[in-house]
Amino acid sequence: MSAHEHCPYQDGRVVIDHAFKADSPARYARLRRLGPIHPAEFHLGLKGWVIVGHDLAREALTHPALLKDATPAAEALAAAGYVLHQPSVGLGAQMMEADPPEHTRLRRLASAAFTPRRTAELAPRIERIAHDLIDAMPPSGELDLVEAFNAPLPATVIAELLGIPPRYHLDFRRWSGQALQVASPEHRPALAALHGLLAGLVADKRRRPQDDLLSALVAVRDEEDGRLSEEELVGTAMMLVVAGHESTVHLLGNAVLALLRHPGQLRLLRERPELVPGAVEEFLRYDTSVERSTSRYASEDLELGGVPIPRGSMVVVALGSAGHDAPHPDGDDPAVLDVTRSNARHLAFGHGIHHCLGAPLARLETAIALRTLLSRVPELELAVPPDSLDWIGSGIIRGVLSLPVRYRVG
Repeated sequence: MSAHEHCPYQDGRVVIDHAFKADSPARYARLRRLGPIHPAEFHLGLKGWVIVGHDLAREALTHPALLKDATPAAEALAAAGYVLHQPSVGLGAQMMEADPPEHTRLRRLASAAFTPRRTAELAPRIERIAHDLIDAMPPSGELDLVEAFNAPLPATVIAELLGIPPRYHLDFRRWSGQALQVASPEHRPALAALHGLLAGLVADKRRRPQDDLLSALVAVRDEEDGRLSEEELVGTAMMLVVAGHESTVHLLGNAVLALLRHPGQLRLLRERPELVPGAVEEFLRYDTSVERSTSRYASEDLELGGVPIPRGSMVVVALGSAGHDAPHPDGDDPAVLDVTRSNARHLAFGHGIHHCLGAPLARLETAIALRTLLSRVPELELAVPPDSLDWIGSGIIRGVLSLPVRYRVG
């Protein structure tokens, strides 16, 4: 059969819309069989290219002519409703949208405050939050696991890490849930509100520093790089909200859903909790929450996978697809979920200079959450047919809006 019979093409492009995202693993598999790169249409009608093959994905993520600077594509972006260089309605001035040398400076300063030691020290608090959330559940019944557990855990962790006062936590959770929908005009009021909250907190931490990450970011200084500006501080905090909240919510949700759909793997992980850290890597490979990279733009005419890419073209890497196309030396089938897999190769956190700064925190939260859930909730099953689950319709995140389960707390 032709590609058009399997994928929703329009005008020679694969359309990555809500219907595509609900069935994206199967659709990306079909695209991989046809080639590593395809013309695509994204949210709001933006046109560009999507890379689905692992090797070409790694190449693109480090290609010197694929930049975050969207200036060459400004006209097309404006026509789709995107506003360039307007941080108050977006994610601010932060490294996720910067190129070297500015990216190098921002990452070095942020890394000096957001250290591996600071992340590791969070483990006892993350475990306490996980237990508290399960304690708050009725002993048994049905509930939405996203609402009761998956969403509040990382939201609480990142709020406490940044030093956001408890009185703001509910608003913070609501606004940060939309942080990766920056392209959509309907989400801009919430993003502006989150931006305003963080800007106010930056000013407060400068006057009254505390033992939290936002205070550390305010204080960090480097002889070569100087300090982070006010807008850079807010932008870096916004980026950490993205890394520390929505992506982790749905990494955990996708992991639990995968286990509920593979009861043998669920049973194995209950019996052998020492497998959880490796299983997290398998979940990142099998059904990662950050399904696609943020956009890159061709700063010159170039070629990817034998395909000419004109200057100004938008290029997106399907990170989730790459995890199913990675080489497996032992011949394991990448389409199979295997929590004992020792070589779960993936690009879920990106590759190269934009590799996710929050990756250690996401791994830690997911591992602790899964261990706690599996040990405290001995009975857990889907309360609805898998095909009835509603998936997030736009943006780079893949995850379900709700996860209804039947359960019993032990």
